[in-house]
Amino acid sequence: MTVRHDAHGESRDLQVNPVFSREPVRVPRYEMPDGEMEPDTAYQVVHDELMLDGNARQNLATFLSSWAEPQAMRLMTECAEKNMINKDEYPQTAELEARCVHMLARLWHADDPRRAMGCSTTGSSEAAMLGGLALKRRWQHRRRAEGRATDRPNLVMGGNVQICWEKFADYFEVEPRCVPMEGDRYHLTPDKAVERCDENTIGVVSVLGSTFDGSYEPVEEIAAALDDLQARTGLDVPLHVDGASGAMIAPFLDPDLRWDFRLPRVASINTSGHKYGLVMPGVGWALWRDADALPDDLVFHVNYLGGDMPTFALNFSRPGAQVVAQYYNFLRLGFDGYRRVQQTCRDVATRLAREIARLGPFELITDGSDIPVFAFRVREGIDHFSVFDVSAGLRERGWLVPAYTFPADRTDLAALRIVVRNGFSHDLADLLLADLRRLLPRLDTQHRPHRADEAGGFAHGAETRNPRRPGRH
Repeated sequence: MTVRHDAHGESRDLQVNPVFSREPVRVPRYEMPDGEMEPDTAYQVVHDELMLDGNARQNLATFLSSWAEPQAMRLMTECAEKNMINKDEYPQTAELEARCVHMLARLWHADDPRRAMGCSTTGSSEAAMLGGLALKRRWQHRRRAEGRATDRPNLVMGGNVQICWEKFADYFEVEPRCVPMEGDRYHLTPDKAVERCDENTIGVVSVLGSTFDGSYEPVEEIAAALDDLQARTGLDVPLHVDGASGAMIAPFLDPDLRWDFRLPRVASINTSGHKYGLVMPGVGWALWRDADALPDDLVFHVNYLGGDMPTFALNFSRPGAQVVAQYYNFLRLGFDGYRRVQQTCRDVATRLAREIARLGPFELITDGSDIPVFAFRVREGIDHFSVFDVSAGLRERGWLVPAYTFPADRTDLAALRIVVRNGFSHDLADLLLADLRRLLPRLDTQHRPHRADEAGGFAHGAETRNPRRPGRH
């Protein structure tokens, strides 16, 4: 660059190099650099690579919140360094966590919300595993008290459960008794649940908002069937509700639906704060009906952070920022605010489902009238393109709409799924519809499908035995 000088011969301009000419010229990708670099250079290198990621607002595969109010983001930034486990140093953050637990206990109709046990987690998957651990430990205590063996626990669930439940069974040595899909039955039903229960069953998992199609399982009917089982056989099998999504939808939109602690059979519930709880990723919640549902020997006490710290979690260090954001949302929106947000999501989902059904080539599996999620398939008789072709075509315009096959015994069923979250407006839905309409004439020129199920690419659950299982993350 040309350097200008003043009357005294001193430079008036700063000599600066363009960003991409700064040292180092070469940056290794898979090993740590030998020396330092300017923070702006490091930022630009990382920033440029992240441009290749998809637009989170167009990601209709994920259940996770992709938008938050600036005030919530500001609070999270202010609390970024707070470790949720350190309740002695951050007592007010711990207080906000306790308030959230009490609010959820009331929302889910606990008999005595003050006695309900609960905690925050890093997500609904960790919360689900804590629920499963409590079921297993309660069963072990009962069996030992009876002088009986505890080496063959099993857990009954539908084949549509999220992958975290299969991980729980594998990691904690519990036999998973999965009810496969059959015909038009895509989730667990009361008769199939009871068929698989025996003296070694630690519990039944019922899903309020299936990952595969967004439908509610009939929790009340499953609970009634387990009540009848106990009356007939003496088997007392508790029920855990995986409400990762639905536990933050049903209380606001389906208040008469009995799925929560109003049912005495329900021992515990998990949900995700970072899905329809409307918080950015990093928080889930696990609640138990009362202290009897959560064995005390699962709770550890530590004092090396100062004071007595009871903890029940798979992770020790956890961010407090998302817990604070959850409390902000509860405070900011209140019951009616959450109701309006969730109703808008359901309205967008049901309208979009209807419009897609009217296009002709597609048939709805669900319509978004439970959680704001729906699945659809290519109609019978259309054999020149597949759901995987549709997914790939929409991706060209930035839309991530997952295509996948259903689990056993309906792996023949391939579907597309759309998750409507806060921020996915009627306007964005119209843009998606327009792109889908533009895509269909091109697909109609094909003589055969170009992509099969191996092209799905949406295995968010990272399950090794069934790599095409869709995730709720």
